[in-house]
Amino acid sequence: MSKSSSKKLKWSLEFNTKSRNDLPIPPGFNLSAAQSHSEVAKDQDQNQLIMKKSWDMALGPIKGIPMNLLIMYMAGNSISIFPIMMVGMSLIRPLKAIFTTSQTFKSFELIQNITLQKFVFFLGNLINIGLALYKCHSMGLLPTHSSDWLAFVEPQKRLEWSDGGITFI
Repeated sequence: MSKSSSKKLKWSLEFNTKSRNDLPIPPGFNLSAAQSHSEVAKDQDQNQLIMKKSWDMALGPIKGIPMNLLIMYMAGNSISIFPIMMVGMSLIRPLKAIFTTSQTFKSFELIQNITLQKFVFFLGNLINIGLALYKCHSMGLLPTHSSDWLAFVEPQKRLEWSDGGITFI
């Protein structure tokens, strides 16, 4: 038994003795071309990853629009603390994001030109501000009639009121 363990078979490979760098280079293999090709591919992969991340950042406000719509619908049009806080946050977050656009995309600017991503980010935040202003309007918080800011103008007369499913004219 000791004889067979010490005997090395001709078809076995010993991975512990030689490292990968000790192997001879195959015929026709150009080491410098392979290294430069792998570096170029690595740079292209990194640039694609950076572009993907910048587009994810730019599309973030647009991806949040359906959730904002759902939250605005669920909050209702009554004047209470939850809808007012929700509308306030819906106005403040996009405004802060618009004012800090250059800081948001600062890490991406060093590598590539990302003006289109900045524009999409700005547009998405403007849409979110528009939704918040529409919610303010539907809650009656925006002065949309001249009687809201002029004391001598009569307020609008309601044409009908409804109560319990019955309309009174």
